[in-house]
Amino acid sequence: MTLEHKRTDFAEDFLFGVSTSAYQIEGHSFGGAGPTHWDTFAATPGNVVNAENGDVACDHYHRWAEDLDLVAKGNFDVYRFSASWARVMPDGRKVNPEGLDYYDRLIDGMLERGIKPALTLYHWELPAALSDLGGWRNREIASWFADYAETLMARIGDRVWSTATINEFWCVSWLSHFLGHHAPGLRDVRAAARAIHHVLLAHGTATQALRAQGVGNLGAVFNLEYSQPADDSAEAQAAAARYDAIYNEAFLGPVFKRAYPESLLEGLGNHLPNGWQNDMDVISEPVDWVGINYYTRKLIAQAPGPYPSLTEIDGPLPKTYMGWEIYPQGLESFLKRVAENFSGDLPLYVTENGMAAPDPLVDGAIDDQDRIAYFDAHLSSVRNAIAAGVPVKGYFAWSLLDNYEWAFGYDKRFGLVHVDFDNLERTPKASYHAFRDSLSRA
Repeated sequence: MTLEHKRTDFAEDFLFGVSTSAYQIEGHSFGGAGPTHWDTFAATPGNVVNAENGDVACDHYHRWAEDLDLVAKGNFDVYRFSASWARVMPDGRKVNPEGLDYYDRLIDGMLERGIKPALTLYHWELPAALSDLGGWRNREIASWFADYAETLMARIGDRVWSTATINEFWCVSWLSHFLGHHAPGLRDVRAAARAIHHVLLAHGTATQALRAQGVGNLGAVFNLEYSQPADDSAEAQAAAARYDAIYNEAFLGPVFKRAYPESLLEGLGNHLPNGWQNDMDVISEPVDWVGINYYTRKLIAQAPGPYPSLTEIDGPLPKTYMGWEIYPQGLESFLKRVAENFSGDLPLYVTENGMAAPDPLVDGAIDDQDRIAYFDAHLSSVRNAIAAGVPVKGYFAWSLLDNYEWAFGYDKRFGLVHVDFDNLERTPKASYHAFRDSLSRA
């Protein structure tokens, strides 16, 4: 089975890519990298499946050339990757030359293969030393992050095609500080409110700093999740709207409209930092493009208890190995909504989209037809959005490699390429071959 969609179904300048993140693939126990709050989180019993960590991961740090060959041979235009703050600055402040050298080599390796480097500055690897100082709860993190961004881009900014500040604001703040599912693993509404604001402030501060440094093509990446009421009741509709405010509007609103949604302020306003309104000029620093990560929808119902007073209801649609419903219509809806209500004519990129599956290796191959069908369905949604006039300029699959899937350890496989985590052998799956053939310019 091949992808139904071909490169020729899209505009000449439409870009296809694959995405990864540093901690999930590089291996963090070498190269002078310092400890991160993810190392702390993973070392705490009960936080991660099988108590697995990112010490070795896919060993991309040593195998990057092989992996970039896979990107090039897959006929992808863009490699979206992230840098590790703790590799560049092990304590969050002092530079590790070995880390800068590594990203230097990686960028040159992409350019040698004709691949556009799409950098993300932060994909959840906060140096442990900064976590000790309060991490995202501490307002100073905005200036720390800007210093890191300036340091890294002074070395590689001349060769990077695009730069995103933060990957998935919601995960950095709410998932990690209110729900407690990601590092630092807090369940504290005040910590979550402050993390929401400070991650936005860090984005704006770094964007301003990089603009002053002469860096162009700057953007941010939002993970958006489609929420629908679990039933027709007014209570469920209100709960779904609150979910949408927390997950989506809480971050798009400040960046593009200089304002938090009212329903968020009703629940979190008393917990935001004093004078937060004065930061909106910085937070809303203009960007050049917008990244959207999309995977699923959630059915939401009212629940007793304090804000946000909601719960997720199991939905009827087919699900991925993560238990996430497959709902490609949500991607089309978000592309239209973001362009109409927030970003206007700015280029939009689908910076992550993909599915986890068991992916057994059978006779040396992985026949992941379900993943191919998933990509086709979501590419149809992208085409529908483009036909409606939305300026979608690229689509990047998550992910190039099976990797460390955070609190799920190594069990959930999202990759186009299978990784044997015993010997680290790479085996391209059927989905990789489907993209390779569909994106061929021959």
